Parts: sequence; C-alpha cells; structure tokens
Amino acid sequence: MLIGFLTGFGLGASLIIAIGAQNAFILRQGILRQHVFILCLICAIADSLLIAVGVAGVGAIMQSSPSLLFSIRIGGAIFLLWYAWVAFRRALKPNVMNEAGQGEGSLRVALLTCLAFTFLNPHVYVDTVLLVGASAPHEGEARLAYGAGAMLASFIWFFALGYGARLLEPVFKNPKAWQVLDTMIGIVMLLIAFGLVYPLLG
Repeated sequence: MLIGFLTGFGLGASLIIAIGAQNAFILRQGILRQHVFILCLICAIADSLLIAVGVAGVGAIMQSSPSLLFSIRIGGAIFLLWYAWVAFRRALKPNVMNEAGQGEGSLRVALLTCLAFTFLNPHVYVDTVLLVGASAPHEGEARLAYGAGAMLASFIWFFALGYGARLLEPVFKNPKAWQVLDTMIGIVMLLIAFGLVYPLLG
C-alpha cells in the first residue's frame, strides 16, 4: 500500500505542477488574496473527484467517446480564448489592476471561473482521469492507496500555490509586474487553447 500511495503521490504531483490554466488562475488569486481558501479547496476536491473517476476505470469509457472529447475540446478552447482576452485587457490597464489587487473581487465570478478552468479544460481530464487512472495498480488496497496519494498531491499543491503566491506581493505593488503577469497568463491561455484545437485540424 505504501508503494501504491507514493506512486500515486509522485505521479499526481508531476502532472499537476506543470504550468496550466488552473495554476495560473490560482496564482493570480493568491497574489490578490481573494477567496484563496475556497478556490484552492474547489480545485483540490474537483481534482480528487476526477482522480477517483479515473482510478475507478471510467477513463476507458471517455476514450471510447470521440464526440464527448470533441465537445470538451471546443468548449475548453472557447473559454480559454475568452480568458486570454480578459487577461490581455487587464494588462493594458495596469493602474486599474493595481487598485483591484487591494479590493475584493466577486466570489460568484471567481467560483464560476474556477469551475470552468477545472471542467472545461480537457488537460484536466487527460491528467486525472486518463493518465492517473491508466497508471493505477490492479490490486484493491494498492489501488485505493494510489488514488489517495494522487489526491493528497492535489491538495498540497493547490494550497501551497494559493497561499505561497502572497510571498510575491511586494513585487506586484508595481503595476508593471501586473502587466507582465497578465500578459504571461494570456499567452498561456492562447497556447493551451491552440493545443486543444490543433488535433482537430488534422
């Protein structure tokens, strides 16, 4: 069971630490100190649910449904393009962004955006349901320990990212730092969106 747990933790950590839409969003919210706990909790719970689905063997069913994967890709790309546009627009108004960093954003908007980054992003399904699920051991207890390890990695990462981001707060007192951050976020969103639709162009 210990080997299964450590294997799941290691694989989960290696997949989730990669730069992605979820991480970029949590990083920004962490710097702003807006709704950090609830957003980190939602991301971690959502990842855990998807990991459980993958470990249970549902990933194979998803792979056999091209229409479902197609819909997820298109929906995710549209959302990511919209968020990239929002990020670039913020980057053009650094003074407004700097003031916004001192205020409270809408919890409802933050929650909806967080859920969209989670469930409209095919990369999340690929990492959690397909890759983590496909690598799960066949044995019962080892399989459960493997899933628990991957889930723990998600919890540790999201909360470390969300609360660790505030260490960068002194840097982001400068409006230009916000410009750089949102420009980078916009570029990441565009690249991920392109990666989603590229396989459909062939």
